[in-house]
Amino acid sequence: MDVPAPIAPDSFFIPTNRDINAHRNPDQDAPCIYLCGNSLGPLSKLAKQRLLEEVEVWEKKIVIGHFNHPLNRPWSTYGEMISPMLAEVVGAKPGEVACMGALTSNLHIMLDAFYTPTKERYKILCEERAFPSDQYAFASKAYARGFEPKDAVRELAPRAGEFTLCEEDILEVIEKEGDEIAIVLFSGIQYYTGQLFPIERITAAAHAKGCLVGWDLAHAAGNVPLALHDWDVDFAVWCTYKYLNAGPGSTGGLFMHEKWNKTKPPLAAGWWGNDIKTRFRMGPVFDPYEGAQGFQQSTASVLTTAPVVGALEMLRDAGGIRAWRAHSIQLTGLLERLLTASPLFVPLPDARAHAKPGFTIITPADPKQRGAQLSLLFLPMGSGMMDKVFAAMESLGVIGDEREPDVIRFSPNPYYTSAGDLERCVRYLEEAFGLAEEKE
Repeated sequence: MDVPAPIAPDSFFIPTNRDINAHRNPDQDAPCIYLCGNSLGPLSKLAKQRLLEEVEVWEKKIVIGHFNHPLNRPWSTYGEMISPMLAEVVGAKPGEVACMGALTSNLHIMLDAFYTPTKERYKILCEERAFPSDQYAFASKAYARGFEPKDAVRELAPRAGEFTLCEEDILEVIEKEGDEIAIVLFSGIQYYTGQLFPIERITAAAHAKGCLVGWDLAHAAGNVPLALHDWDVDFAVWCTYKYLNAGPGSTGGLFMHEKWNKTKPPLAAGWWGNDIKTRFRMGPVFDPYEGAQGFQQSTASVLTTAPVVGALEMLRDAGGIRAWRAHSIQLTGLLERLLTASPLFVPLPDARAHAKPGFTIITPADPKQRGAQLSLLFLPMGSGMMDKVFAAMESLGVIGDEREPDVIRFSPNPYYTSAGDLERCVRYLEEAFGLAEEKE
């Protein structure tokens, strides 16, 4: 099989089967098969190194590390150091991004700045089954501005019998209802199905109707190439603990197009958003950074940001996001071929009526419409088969990601996943069905 070897095979700490209590796997000292980087990336050696370096600076230099850092990474300008690398990942200018906060808090910040509804234009258009945290944020902003979420949050569902959205349906709703839509805000990649939305085309269509456009890039940043500046996206938010492998709770990111620099000042000002030239004068009047970094509020959280530095350096050294993506397309395609060759695979059109144990794939088959993820729907739907298979696979040493009621997500990662890993994964999947049926 003509699939390239992992691009950073010895750069990550992958737990052994013993570490994860995969008691059914006879090779307890072998690395487990980790296909859950779409939820939490594993620890890289470089991320660990950058974290430990900052811990040591804290130990040896204490407050001096803010300005006189032995590794030339002063904490007072940590954000400025990261911005150019982070901008490359999302296709932005350095001044358009800030490494700060967490995904949902950043989403609230951006909605506070951009969601200014009127009686005529008040809706937020999103996909049905958007990530729950996004749904909560949309509802809370609608309430805060005097609207009922059921009226203000317009959720777009797939067609009857389908699992993913059609581009033409999204564009049709924007065309027909655009005069009532204040913000179009989809996920770059839908977390449940793995569908990659056409960001550039949706953005252009929404702008043509006078809507503002934001994106939740939690599953897209570090997964697919992005060009937020050139696509004229108004704002975006993302996390760094999935495909960027920066660790649980690592510092997130936000983007604001430079066209808004003069008209979207921070509404919740904090001293770290003050222009660095005057920040430490401790003046009584806020002097904001121009651009995205003006939204910063508090001192940079160095210990949750240091792994981000290592993660971004690793991506850069691996050839950047486009090289990563080229490997990813091949690797995800291999997993798809192996899965569809399984006797347990059921073509999607036949899945709803399938009465025997099996699985289908609800992620789009076109590589241009997905990232490094395949979502498997377990059959019969509602039978509880997914839970049994998931537990059996974990006991065999395969870590995926379960989503109730019937989906397991697998995310092969070109950094550390090999073709052999995927072959074993599918073999263990078939074995797991047998184990699950034994429990019936």
